[in-house]
Amino acid sequence: MEAYGALSIYLAVVLVVTATISLLAARVGPRRPDPVKAEAYESGYPTPPLLGRFSVKFYVVAMLFVIFDVETVAFYPWAIQVRHLGGYGLAVMGLFLLILAIGDAYVWRKGGFEWK
Repeated sequence: MEAYGALSIYLAVVLVVTATISLLAARVGPRRPDPVKAEAYESGYPTPPLLGRFSVKFYVVAMLFVIFDVETVAFYPWAIQVRHLGGYGLAVMGLFLLILAIGDAYVWRKGGFEWK
């Protein structure tokens, strides 16, 4: 139960800081109402009047960014434990990098990294 004491203190501090920052932003922040700012947005574009069709290339680039961003996150735990994992960990990460390189080469060959 002693471990929960520290956790509850941490949670209380986080809640107080979050509430304080939110209240300060609401009280001190600039208030400039504008009908354009009140419009609904999705993916950075206003939704009510669609301005035309989006190119599929936009979504492909977005998906590639998310995929490679998530794959990059996999390097952090490995980097923390690299000495403990030894040669086996190095081999497994090398295989992972090889798979990533093959995926990169495929997308590059198909023109997925070109923005036109």
